Amino acid sequence: MGLLRELRPHATTIAVLVNPGRPQAKVQVSDIQAAARSVGQEINILKARTIREIDAAFATLAQMRANALLITTDPFFFTRATQLVGLAARNAIPTLYARREFAADGGLISYGPNANDSYRLLGLYAARILKGEKPGDLPVQRATRFELVINLSTANALGLEVPPTLLALADEVIP
Repeated sequence: MGLLRELRPHATTIAVLVNPGRPQAKVQVSDIQAAARSVGQEINILKARTIREIDAAFATLAQMRANALLITTDPFFFTRATQLVGLAARNAIPTLYARREFAADGGLISYGPNANDSYRLLGLYAARILKGEKPGDLPVQRATRFELVINLSTANALGLEVPPTLLALADEVIP
């Protein structure tokens, strides 16, 4: 929420796209609503669990005149990256995604865990299990490294000037 507020300081409404079929959806929405309240930001929740529902969510987004969009972390959304980036571009909506691949594919900005770190940890856990350790005995680990990626071409296409403070924080800036 803070990144979108810095990018769009005068945003009156930020929409959030969530997959209601995901078990973590309620927690995601609750956390986002709490973050929005803490900064006095109005948000509207859009729900999509199918390709058609994504299209419908973007139609609703256009009607509500949201100033920005946050797409939550969800495996289904990852598989629909091209569709989501394309719809965001067609609707000229500044959008924050959870994985760098979205920004690399033309999305405006992404902030999320480093996927390679997650895959490396997954491999280490698989090796430990194959060597005889019980999965239930392995500690739960959370991501410790997050990446901020900004696509300047997309910012220019949207007519946005990315604040120097965000550029300074970025792990990668795509020209």
